[in-house]
Amino acid sequence: MAFHHCHRDPLPQPGLSPERLQARRQLYAACAVCFVFMAGEVVGGYLAHSLAIMTDAAHLLADVGSMMGSLFSLWLSTRPATRTMTFGWHRSETLGALASVVSLWMVTGILLYLAVIRLLHSDYHIEGGAMLLTAGIAVCANLLMAFVLHQAGPPHSHGSRGAEYAPLEEGPGDPLPLGNTSVRAAFVHVLGDLLQSLGVLAASILIYFKPQYKVADPISTFLFSICALGSTAPTLRDVLRILMEGTPRSMGFEPVRDTLLSVPGVRATHELHLWALTLTYHVVSAHLAIDSTADPEAVLAEASSRLYSRFGFSSCTLQVEQYQPEMAQCLRCQEPPQA
Repeated sequence: MAFHHCHRDPLPQPGLSPERLQARRQLYAACAVCFVFMAGEVVGGYLAHSLAIMTDAAHLLADVGSMMGSLFSLWLSTRPATRTMTFGWHRSETLGALASVVSLWMVTGILLYLAVIRLLHSDYHIEGGAMLLTAGIAVCANLLMAFVLHQAGPPHSHGSRGAEYAPLEEGPGDPLPLGNTSVRAAFVHVLGDLLQSLGVLAASILIYFKPQYKVADPISTFLFSICALGSTAPTLRDVLRILMEGTPRSMGFEPVRDTLLSVPGVRATHELHLWALTLTYHVVSAHLAIDSTADPEAVLAEASSRLYSRFGFSSCTLQVEQYQPEMAQCLRCQEPPQA
């Protein structure tokens, strides 16, 4: 790979990457399907007097909002860096995923409250036929959206611009289930809705044949709303780790440090920081203390090359300085403790 004077990483291409273009197409298609079937569920839930159906419709509404937010964040992330936003707008994708999760939590909290009210008071009537028909359509809609959003990525690559999404807890070589943070968040939403739709379908079959068991409507709302909340936990954990500037789970502090120390001429490292702007945009900065006889330019080139090739960092900033014996006692030059 040819480098341009001091820049060891290739110049990023303007606009969306092919993976993000694919993510945008998936979100457009899923958003359209979601909106159409959401409107159908609102009508069906009203006619059936079913809180469970309305719960499913509300989750679809949250999905529509989150996918529109994700599309906005994809557009925003293509804006170039400025003197104010020196890293660009990459993290807008992560904020979009967080908004998606939070919106689902808020809607689900309201519907759980309504389900409890129905469990305490039995003054409601369910139209079993309308509920059964609407629930069956909802299952088909969620299956269609899951198919649109799911993608089997190519084998995992840690190239410096690795745009494929890899869950933070996975290491190199794991298969890629999804190609973008926003798509992953939307896919998790749809899986939660699919579980709830299946529960609503089972409840509607029971109510259709046994109307006296109408309590199955709020019970299914309660149980499957909890499942939907639990399904967001992995995405929420990953997003919070990024926002807290945590070290990406796909790499470790020690391997990066040892790689730098293995460069000829490097005596010590300090001020080593690892963080991420998105799940695939990893950043590193460090100070390299070198021997007085070492060539700083050669050390910088070799250290940068090893970091890019072994770990796939998107941005790498290294400061080369001459090693001083007092660094061994300097508190600021010590490694951070284990968490």
